[in-house]
Amino acid sequence: MRPTDRRNFLKKSLLTGGLLLTTDRLKSLASAGTTPMGRDTTAKSRIVISRDERLRPSGGSVDSDRLLGMLDRAVQAALDSDDPIEAWKKVVRPGEVVGLKINCLSGLGNSTTVPLVEAICERLQQAGTPAKNIVVWDRLNEDLEKGGFRVSYEGSGVRYVGNDVFGFEPRLTEYGAVASLLCKTLTRVCDCVINIPVLKDHGIAGVTVSLKNMFGAIHNPNKYHLSVGDPYVADVNMLSGIRRKTRLIVCDATTAQYEGGPSYLPHWTWAYNGLIVGQDPVALDYVGWQVIERKRAEVGVKPLSEIGREPTYISTAADRSHNLGTNDPSKIDLVEL
Repeated sequence: MRPTDRRNFLKKSLLTGGLLLTTDRLKSLASAGTTPMGRDTTAKSRIVISRDERLRPSGGSVDSDRLLGMLDRAVQAALDSDDPIEAWKKVVRPGEVVGLKINCLSGLGNSTTVPLVEAICERLQQAGTPAKNIVVWDRLNEDLEKGGFRVSYEGSGVRYVGNDVFGFEPRLTEYGAVASLLCKTLTRVCDCVINIPVLKDHGIAGVTVSLKNMFGAIHNPNKYHLSVGDPYVADVNMLSGIRRKTRLIVCDATTAQYEGGPSYLPHWTWAYNGLIVGQDPVALDYVGWQVIERKRAEVGVKPLSEIGREPTYISTAADRSHNLGTNDPSKIDLVEL
């Protein structure tokens, strides 16, 4: 059997046979201090904040060249590389299809920005990933269009799809308090995922950054907003396709929102002019949460803990039964550029 035929046969067998990591297996990996991809969660987690106060020279649109420079600095620092192309080669392996999970719920006001997605696509292609192997996706085609993206899933270019293009798996995937159908974009189309969330407040879950962004991979996110999303956000990120495939997080914090989210309310947003990059979703969400809390304090808004919206799911995601990362500041290597 030729290598390509064998790879396709194995992939088809995994899909049709439902060979997924079980809850017990995930728990054993968590207790051993590793993820299914082998990342050592007992070591310090590096989170990089890259900012450029001149990102918006005219006060409105971001400067694409400056944004690319921010991205390069952040990814190189996060992956300990001297060259941006070599850094991206560490993320996506030759022949893999990579999914870019964006967040367009808020429309043009505060969604993952088109220039950032274009910059990531540019670097991925320079690192050897052909355009046809890049899939930009979110919940719905309508969400993509509201965020300024054009839905396209045919031809040889980058594909832009909502979950309504490929649909959802017919069988539930379960962990803890969660039972959901995973989208086929994640399970059948993409070999790995780069999570590209937005930094913002959430009126129920406290904040929505990388962990909460993966609600866009399931069919029933409306069920999991009780109790400030705890333990549901953590449990969703334990679902096998999400946990195994996520390689990198590039949080779009060019515009951030400290109150009133997830809907876009411009009077509660500010130009943070930054990106937050790392491989540990818990550490990244903890750092993002602190950025939001500092802004709330600066403008005289009460901390989330005082209004019943502290995002406790972040600590749940770090506990022994999840071990998705760390929320311990002493174990986070925070690099600010």
